[in-house]
Amino acid sequence: MVRTRPLKVALLGCGVVGSQVARLMTTHADDLAARVGAPVELAGIAVRRAGRSREGVPGELVTTDALGLVTREDVDVVVEVIGGIEPARSLLAAAFEAGASVVTANKALLAEDGPTLHAFAEKHQADLYFEAAVAAAIPLVRPLRESLAGDKVNRVLGIVNGTTNFILDRMESTGASYGEALAEATALGYAEADPTADVEGFDAASKAAILAGIAFHSRVRLEDVHREGITEVTAGDIASARRMGCTVKLLAICERAADGRSVTARVHPAMIPLSHPLASVREAYNAVFVEAESAGRLMFYGPGAGGAPTASAVLGDVVAACRNKLGGARGPGESAYAQLPVSPMGRVTTRYHISLDVADKPGVLAQVALSFAEHGVSIDTVRQQGKDGEASLVIVTHEATDAALGATVEALRRLDTVRDVASTMRVEGE
Repeated sequence: MVRTRPLKVALLGCGVVGSQVARLMTTHADDLAARVGAPVELAGIAVRRAGRSREGVPGELVTTDALGLVTREDVDVVVEVIGGIEPARSLLAAAFEAGASVVTANKALLAEDGPTLHAFAEKHQADLYFEAAVAAAIPLVRPLRESLAGDKVNRVLGIVNGTTNFILDRMESTGASYGEALAEATALGYAEADPTADVEGFDAASKAAILAGIAFHSRVRLEDVHREGITEVTAGDIASARRMGCTVKLLAICERAADGRSVTARVHPAMIPLSHPLASVREAYNAVFVEAESAGRLMFYGPGAGGAPTASAVLGDVVAACRNKLGGARGPGESAYAQLPVSPMGRVTTRYHISLDVADKPGVLAQVALSFAEHGVSIDTVRQQGKDGEASLVIVTHEATDAALGATVEALRRLDTVRDVASTMRVEGE
């Protein structure tokens, strides 16, 4: 049967990403039609304020009636790039009810309520695509959902937030403080006016939840992800990492337990060896390292943010959704058959780097070592520097559980000879 009308796409949001999606759909219209097999046209663009001037965006397509747009009978695909939980969730639910497929870049919504969106897609036999929700233009979601569908993924380790990677890179390469590096990131447009979502790890944690769910065929929500940001990373931490032949990165780590009965998902700063592929990821770039049973180690690298890169991923999903509409097919749905529970952070096992400010007198190291031994944490190396009655101890442990390390740190804080636990950082990627 020959289709007589174009496929219609409704766009929710016309900010940095949305305006690029509109531009690409207009300038690449002929190519999109050839790739899909039918013309693909914008049905409308929903915005909060219609009066603003938007370069390259046809004014006649702009509307403030988002609900009316997504429920139009002629709309085949709804693209959502407004972000946040509401009204995005309600609008996408209405789009599915109206029979449209959905393409979204909304990591926060997927991490908090992804199962509900998948359920709507399944109920109405529609597609839900979200490549742009994790690492922008880097092809990552589709390889995990499709290319590795026949394999067993054991670990996903990655840098998934460009803002924090830029800040940590500047701290290492220029010696800038955290505050100075954040100010530069803000001036260059890498950091928002309120950088909390990035620097406190919320953005990366949402992406970790999405990746863990896909990789392990289990439902992982944002609340399941252990989260720490980079605001406490100091120049001393950067220097200590350098002395160890490491660098500091904010990592998203999703792992299958050794017995295969549970998974963990966490986001936190960590020291990684300079020999690890992720150590060379600089500035605002992203990279994700995937370890699969048969495929082995795979690395995905590229720009993880920005209007054009994110729009590229969105358009790839639009093409897939439109092809399915044209052919009467569906893309992959939610795969949560494994239903593996998410273990608490206390069970995670790794190495640790601990910096202590202590009194410079005999017996201090013995007291400190006893605290580690009493909690079952084995010491690998110790470095001590002393001056004017004060000293610093830098200790690197062998592998231990996070719970054991936490108990050790609390015990150290109670020692009269320990003036401060200056920093604690995990050592990963070895």
